[in-house]
Amino acid sequence: MEPSNLSPLTEEPSEEIEKSQPSDRPRAPPQPATRSNLQKYSPLEWLGYFDKEEDISISGSNDVFHVYTAGSEGPIVFCLHGGGYSGLSFALSASKIKEKARVVAMDLRGHGKSCTDDELDLSIETLCNDVVAVVKAMYGYHSPPAIVLVGHSMGGAVAIHVAAKKVIPSVAGLIVVDVVEGTAMASLIHMQKILSSRMQYFHTIEKAIEWSVKGGSLRNIESARLSVPPTLKYNDSNKCYTYRTPLEETEKYWKGWYEGLSEIFLSSPVPKVLLLAGTDRLDRSLTIGQMQGKFQMVVVRHTGHAIQEDVPDEFASIVLNFVSRNRIGPHGVEIPGLLRRLQP
Repeated sequence: MEPSNLSPLTEEPSEEIEKSQPSDRPRAPPQPATRSNLQKYSPLEWLGYFDKEEDISISGSNDVFHVYTAGSEGPIVFCLHGGGYSGLSFALSASKIKEKARVVAMDLRGHGKSCTDDELDLSIETLCNDVVAVVKAMYGYHSPPAIVLVGHSMGGAVAIHVAAKKVIPSVAGLIVVDVVEGTAMASLIHMQKILSSRMQYFHTIEKAIEWSVKGGSLRNIESARLSVPPTLKYNDSNKCYTYRTPLEETEKYWKGWYEGLSEIFLSSPVPKVLLLAGTDRLDRSLTIGQMQGKFQMVVVRHTGHAIQEDVPDEFASIVLNFVSRNRIGPHGVEIPGLLRRLQP
């Protein structure tokens, strides 16, 4: 068993790392980065990983959701990031997945480049409705392509709820990344302390990327150079960068993300796989369900909470193997000599 010490809520430093740091440390911006660090931790553009980006306007509202897309054939691998992240959390994985499937990575409400009327409404109901609205806006309801929902942490909870609601008839599979109800619920009492004790300001984007890697929340420098910049915004008053998403102000929604999640996951009427960074995260309901063969479990060793970022090649292989094993094609489940369409 390989213990995992990163919180399932957000990819910020682990509780153990935070406990090792003085609680009264200054919140002032750090010193400017050195030239070598500016090069090593410089931001990367999404081009070359995804094929394009676009804004999806939701009819009847002022909400506009930013998505990154890649690939030209196969089913849709629809990716939902964790709390405090953005769609670029899946950039390195997308560059591999797009060889055999299409990838859509969405900036959820209050994250990345998405813009909504209420940025702080991160209730599970609103997040699910946002995903459904984006899918409808992109593909319609009459003949949508087959969709495999992939969700990391908070995004995993959203993916589970969307699949269980059966509101997208073409959902053909569910891949959940490192979120388990028991572990997540137990961590919530520590979350405000962790969020308040993390570094709050960064003199440069490079320093934020460096801090994410050296702090242990991300273990792949290339992925951090892609995924960290859209999680930041420039603070004019302090002349530095701070977090795009004020997770500490959304506490009232946290419990709703994870409460009852194991049973909802087990009841989802599609093939499903749970990726974990350590078997210690499996709670009782999931342990029983896994023994009964209700889902596939894959433990990805030597990685942190952000499996899709830390080991993108392995993650992409797991996703593509899942699609192949369940014979999920661009329009539904493909059985030799027969195509079973998923939509009515």
